[in-house]
Amino acid sequence: MIGSGIAGLSFALKAGNHGTVTVVTKKSSVESSTNYAQGGIAAVMDFERDSFESHIKDTLEAGGYLNDLDVVEIVVKEAPERIKELIDIGVEFEKRENGSFDLAMEGGHSQRRILHVADLTGAAIERALVDACEKHPNVTIIENAMAIDLITARKLKLKTDEDECLGAYIFDKKSGEISTYLANVTVLATGGCGQIYLNTTNPSISTGDGIAMAYRVGAKVRDLEFVQFHPTVLYTGEKSSFLISEAVRGEGGVLMTISEYEEFLKSGEKDPTKFSFMRKYDERGSLATRDIVARAIDRELKKSGDRYVYLYIAHLDPEHIKERFPNIYNTCLSYGIDITKDPIPVVPAAHYMVGGIAVNKNGQVIRRDNPNQVINRLYAIGEVACTGLHGANRLASNSLLESVVFAHRSYVDSLKYLENPVKIPLEEMPLWDATKYKPIDEKVFLKHDFDEIRRIMWNYVGIVRSNERLQRAIRRLNLLEEDISHYYWNYILNEDLIELRNVILVARLIVEASMERKQNIGLFYNIDNEKREKQSN
Repeated sequence: MIGSGIAGLSFALKAGNHGTVTVVTKKSSVESSTNYAQGGIAAVMDFERDSFESHIKDTLEAGGYLNDLDVVEIVVKEAPERIKELIDIGVEFEKRENGSFDLAMEGGHSQRRILHVADLTGAAIERALVDACEKHPNVTIIENAMAIDLITARKLKLKTDEDECLGAYIFDKKSGEISTYLANVTVLATGGCGQIYLNTTNPSISTGDGIAMAYRVGAKVRDLEFVQFHPTVLYTGEKSSFLISEAVRGEGGVLMTISEYEEFLKSGEKDPTKFSFMRKYDERGSLATRDIVARAIDRELKKSGDRYVYLYIAHLDPEHIKERFPNIYNTCLSYGIDITKDPIPVVPAAHYMVGGIAVNKNGQVIRRDNPNQVINRLYAIGEVACTGLHGANRLASNSLLESVVFAHRSYVDSLKYLENPVKIPLEEMPLWDATKYKPIDEKVFLKHDFDEIRRIMWNYVGIVRSNERLQRAIRRLNLLEEDISHYYWNYILNEDLIELRNVILVARLIVEASMERKQNIGLFYNIDNEKREKQSN
């Protein structure tokens, strides 16, 4: 198991009942995108007011109907059982006085169906899973280690027709040693790739490792052009990373430009929705889906020249705000912003990779050269995978749900490989020979390349793209990829170099996918596509 978020640990906990499981994680066991998920997990739990059909409809509408309908139905209908499993391991979702779940509303949802633990849902789920895995006798978590590459039969020239994954090369960040890990089943649960952008809500470990490793062994990737930018990230004047949950808008938070906010104050009005620019872009106003809200903010900022817009929630009861959003309240307060009185300055930031490694309905990784076949013994689950659930845009709080549903489906499917274990002796595996590499004298080059990639992606492959911007990006990335490849194959590996090799590959794949997409839909928006569509009409 490579990765320790909700998907990886959910799989590990169940698979541990059938054999030994080793979980490899880049930092501490709780450091993952799951840990930073504030909003919650979407599931139909109130069948008097909500229904599977409604959740399916909302998911399809958000995804521009590019979703795989079968997958949407699977995830939505299996949700209650997976929620029950989380509760059984100790996740205490908020409840009302009558004992029913305190279901929240978020953008794109037509009903309240978001289970949450205050505004720290991800952290609560992560802690419960980590505790359960640490108590499990067959689950071992190895911290501060990272996968370099997958080991496959085809890569070792053992098979030609079919292919299977045999394990991975693992780098120990403290000792610098590289070990060969063989496994009957290998699961990629490495999360997203937000760190390829200058501003992101993702933790530092989100460098696209799983996508890059899978691609290098012949996995198919899909929908990488659909990068979700969270519209509301706290603007601090520095690098923006603290997410202001969509649930804030779900509870009544209103987006306004700086000038609109000033007009609102002068007017003496009590209803801030009358002053929101979002009314121009969608009838749902500030509760529109993330793609619409992010593009609207981007357009307003370009028009005004401002660096941020405001998210205002101070018209609501102060005690309710503090109780519902304690983490957001305290974090904003540390920056001198009292959200019960003051507007919150926000900007969009890269948040979630909707695309990823193409997998089937059981999470098995699909081959690039033959989409009708899979790479046996290899699974991808969570944000690193593209199941078809999200289509062109992820509906809020569907990600944690997708993770637990596909962790379960992959676990059930993977049991078939235990009957036919990997038979190659470890001593016959090619070892990593570090003696032929030389030490890197100046690591500043790696940090400079990393920074340049982030700026290229932010400036040219962001919320709004164009053909010229994409061409500029690909030219610059191709040059950087040559330099990085030279470093990789000639110098002793370190964490920065391993990540940089993955970052540059995933960045290029995103640009190439963006150049192929000729339709503006969901999260993808190219101004040249808009011009062409207007001319054709």
